[in-house]
Amino acid sequence: MNIRNVAIIAHVDHGKTTLVDQLLKKSSTLAARETIDERAMDSNDIERERGITILSKNTAIKYKDYKINILDTPGHADFSGEVERIMKMVDGVLLVIDAVDGTMPQTRFVLKKALESNLKPIVVINKVDREWARPDKVVDQVLDLFIELGASDYQADFKVAYCSALRGTSSLSSDLSTQKETMDPIFDLIISEIPEPPVQADGPLQFQGTLLDYNDYVGRMAIGRISRGTIHTGEMVSCIRTDGSIKQFRIQKLFGFLGLHKMEVDEALAGDIVAVSGLPDINVGETICQIGVEEALPPIKISEPTVEMYFSTNDSPFSGKEGTFVTSTKIDERLFRETQKDVSLKVKRLGAGEEWIVSGRGELHLGILIENMRREGYEFQVEKPKPIIKEINGRNCEPFEYTQVDCPNETVGGVIELLGRRGGVMESVENSPTQTRLIYTMPSRGLIGLSTDFMTASKGYGTMTHIFLDYRPTESLNVGSRKLGVLVASNTGKTTAYGIGQVEDRGIMFVEPNMEVYEGEIVGECNKSDDLAVNVVKAKEQTNQRSSNKDFTVVLKRPMTLSLEACLEYINDDELLEVTPRNIRLRKKILNTSERKKFDSRKAKS
Repeated sequence: MNIRNVAIIAHVDHGKTTLVDQLLKKSSTLAARETIDERAMDSNDIERERGITILSKNTAIKYKDYKINILDTPGHADFSGEVERIMKMVDGVLLVIDAVDGTMPQTRFVLKKALESNLKPIVVINKVDREWARPDKVVDQVLDLFIELGASDYQADFKVAYCSALRGTSSLSSDLSTQKETMDPIFDLIISEIPEPPVQADGPLQFQGTLLDYNDYVGRMAIGRISRGTIHTGEMVSCIRTDGSIKQFRIQKLFGFLGLHKMEVDEALAGDIVAVSGLPDINVGETICQIGVEEALPPIKISEPTVEMYFSTNDSPFSGKEGTFVTSTKIDERLFRETQKDVSLKVKRLGAGEEWIVSGRGELHLGILIENMRREGYEFQVEKPKPIIKEINGRNCEPFEYTQVDCPNETVGGVIELLGRRGGVMESVENSPTQTRLIYTMPSRGLIGLSTDFMTASKGYGTMTHIFLDYRPTESLNVGSRKLGVLVASNTGKTTAYGIGQVEDRGIMFVEPNMEVYEGEIVGECNKSDDLAVNVVKAKEQTNQRSSNKDFTVVLKRPMTLSLEACLEYINDDELLEVTPRNIRLRKKILNTSERKKFDSRKAKS
């Protein structure tokens, strides 16, 4: 069977995963009675809830006499390492672009990676049925982006398909009336435009792992394309490690892909994409060869993390009450298991203690890990995320990011002021009748904790996306710290309506009556810059005297609820986030009120 290997790339929420659903449905891949859920490739609960793809996934589709291997990639910059690596496995890309939004920062990033890998692109203009769709103008934008990124004549001569992945229609014309309930125009473009894999069917085996997968039954698996020869289950092979050493092992299991299934197979041929198990510590970029014919394929660069966060076992007064896995051993095993399939994540245990430095590609990358662990029953605490500082040529350098902002025209002034305070340097401005697009270069430090202030400045209508640029000398900026103080519980117990009512005029509360709190827990935001210790468990004093005034029922304001990401943005350097399966609590590192005041006093004098 003829093979085509193609990746679907796009900015986040432009419809990649929905398009894969339709390609599966409209092909002859699924069995007669087999159905698929909406966004079937997003198998993780968090992916489904948030509408984002986190890890690259691959499937295969049968169309006529062809097997089309399709890789669905993340669109968010925090998972860009996935995109970079899969370019080594494919021979072309489907660049999906929203017919309303047009080109966006991740469009630029993923297209740049595809062009650098000399891949042939097919442009798919999605959501052509949306109100305000402008497919012809978007195609012009795409061409401008190709030219700007230095595409070759071969790449810039791209074919265009128009579709509504949600409705399952497509055509080769921007005229909406030509849309039909079929994906054949896209399939036919893949076959005609994407070249066959440049592989050798005969000759000694050569396979390079590009992605990693892991399960408890077979351990770590390398997913990649067979560049030469044939691979068989049970055969002895050599693995050329990243350090140049050679390790021999037996192929334990071999998996192929078709539709929604990963199937065990006995052999696979050159050009196909398979998963190989048998070497417990196999890594991305290592080459599997026939014994005696060890020839390494070019190494694969793995993007370095840019943000780090301290994890530690929970030491709050409520430690062990809500989690199933609370010990350092369990947390260490779980973090190590995550590194088995996510090579962009780095974990370093600090000595024999109960702390780890976990490094990733951004706040979202680490936030997804925290949320997954919480749902699995783990209990732990984390510090505020910080950018990773590197020493380059004797100077401390920090990561900078290309940042694109779209906001209503009437909010531009406030947004520009906010980004300027955060160390942003404006590169360009593009105006439209209702919206303004701002391009900035910003230190990653200035982006941490920015989301809430940005949404306030843009009145909830702004969108902001960013991708890593490079490391530059550290600037003397005081950014990322919260301006207002917090209300901190001075006593342990159950909150009361009376206690909350006594202090709610001091700020915004995070708790409501009848909640368990402990001394040192943050229960609200103060309306002043200093922290304030408050007693929210105080009960109304009972006497045998009747009051001359009638007692009124206490009416409290609704407390503010913070999401996990909002909490990570909110905390300062002297605070922690306690994470359990049932609750997320903000707390001070020093819980005792008097000790904390002494520490703050000494810090203010120094």
